Amino acid sequence: MSNFENNMYCDFESNGAKAVAGKDILLAIYNSTGERLLAVSGQQGLTINRSSESIEVTSKDTKGGWKSKISGMKEWSIDNDGLYVPNDETHRELGKAYNDSELVCIKIINMKTKKGMFGGLAVVTDYSLEAPFDAAMTYSISLEGNGPLVDLTDEGADEMPEGTGANPDPGNTPTT
Repeated sequence: MSNFENNMYCDFESNGAKAVAGKDILLAIYNSTGERLLAVSGQQGLTINRSSESIEVTSKDTKGGWKSKISGMKEWSIDNDGLYVPNDETHRELGKAYNDSELVCIKIINMKTKKGMFGGLAVVTDYSLEAPFDAAMTYSISLEGNGPLVDLTDEGADEMPEGTGANPDPGNTPTT
């Protein structure tokens, strides 16, 4: 008999079986000294935006009456929101980076696979707090990239943040 009856009804190779759950993707930041990777506390939503300018290169001799364009400068940003935990170190670090106009080193991690996905330097452009009458206090933060958003999937950058259960020894930085 072959594996799973030839994947007749248990097809582990299907796209659905390989999909990534959003709950497993986490935004982390390094503290200001770069010694500790910290998961941003209270996270609920995370959006990674990547875009490129388009440069029009249409000329009078362009055929068919269609505009022609090429790709220009690229940029990335991250929008993150969740429950605000005022005494958490990550929110203190993000608030300080915002107030002092400092760059933040970020890392996006797949907590299920324990692998780094993306990393880069960013500036905090918006850090809003909301305290509604009938709900928990929340935060919303926007980070704009400074340079490339580095794809870490093949880089071996698999250090896990403190406080997530993935790094049982805080302060333990993997060595090579």
